[in-house]
Amino acid sequence: MKLRFGCGTGFQEVDVPDKNLIGELHANDVPVGLTGEAEVERALREPIGSPRLKDIVRPGEKIAIVTSDVTRPMPTYRVMPALLDELYAGGVRGEDITLVFALGSHRKQSDEEKRRLAGERAWNEIKCVDSDPSDCVSFGTTSRGTPVDITRVVAEADRRICLGNIEYHYFAGYSGGAKAIMPGVSTRAAIQANHSRMVQPECCAGALETNPLRMDIEEAAAMVGVDFILNVVLSEHKEILKAVAGDVTLAHREGCRFLDRLYRKELKEAADIVIVSQGGAPKDLNLYQTQKALDNAKHAVKPGGVIILIGSCKEGLGERTFEEWMTTAPTAHSLIERIGREFKLGGHKAAAIAMVLEKAEVDLVSDLDDDFVRSVFLTPQPSAQAALDRAFEKLGPDATVLAMPYGGSTLPTVVQ
Repeated sequence: MKLRFGCGTGFQEVDVPDKNLIGELHANDVPVGLTGEAEVERALREPIGSPRLKDIVRPGEKIAIVTSDVTRPMPTYRVMPALLDELYAGGVRGEDITLVFALGSHRKQSDEEKRRLAGERAWNEIKCVDSDPSDCVSFGTTSRGTPVDITRVVAEADRRICLGNIEYHYFAGYSGGAKAIMPGVSTRAAIQANHSRMVQPECCAGALETNPLRMDIEEAAAMVGVDFILNVVLSEHKEILKAVAGDVTLAHREGCRFLDRLYRKELKEAADIVIVSQGGAPKDLNLYQTQKALDNAKHAVKPGGVIILIGSCKEGLGERTFEEWMTTAPTAHSLIERIGREFKLGGHKAAAIAMVLEKAEVDLVSDLDDDFVRSVFLTPQPSAQAALDRAFEKLGPDATVLAMPYGGSTLPTVVQ
């Protein structure tokens, strides 16, 4: 069977013998009602655990809308028109609204990128800025010791609205909800303190109420105060299938339940070979982001198997500390030892990759130089087909294959 995997703005095609293919993970068949902008408008009319946004805001208030940066597939430009209409209906003026791109630990964005993310209407009607970790206001510390330092334009707003897309996150459980505040518009020190909990076994994809890292995120957001959220769940082709609006926790949980129905995948057995992609741009801009698909794939591969990771990574590794850890480590295992001694944001992704390498070989199909790929403990391959052919040579002609074309979205669970 010929399979296609997104890679940057193009794709990789691979021919997998039918006898070897045990599955191709796509979204479950879940009934949906409205989609796209119509679904966003419905969610704003029917908020969960909250009055309508137009009944919360008041004329003259300063409004901060926190949304995702260029590394996330959140279609901010598609939700902003309805959101602006709702705010204007509450008497808010455009000059009192600021759209804040939550950079977390990511790079600053160009005006062109901000404009594309915001959409023409928002770009022309309101202020659009990146979060600034160097100019923050302190709200104290959480009960777990995480400093809650929030970028000033968000901290000093009268109302805070958080946008986001909900998908599985390999240690925060799910994206979306309060995550726009922590780590979205927090300092690097705050993010590092929160993310240091990733080594705890309860901090894993699909976990919420038992996840101490997610609980810390939500405590931080409660200290800051979030007045309203608007989150979406996207299809594999990045179309809006579901929108939830309202209370920062209750609306988020409803979105997570929908995501589980859509993307949680039960398997009868693990596979010898897993072929996985983030689905293409923008989610595979760098290895820092592409790692998310790899981490989901680890749940589906047998010990000693091969994961074929497909991602452009045209911007390289994507984060300074991540790059330093990956390029200076003497061995992959040393990264796991290092994270045990000194947790550092960025280094956590390096350790996560190393933990996958303890279980399986990882072959990378990317735009990166082959020698560089080898230097970071991965095996470069010129194409997905070449990688599969080599995996069959290593594991034998009867090796089983599982395909994950949207690996950052689908969460495999082997059920005995």
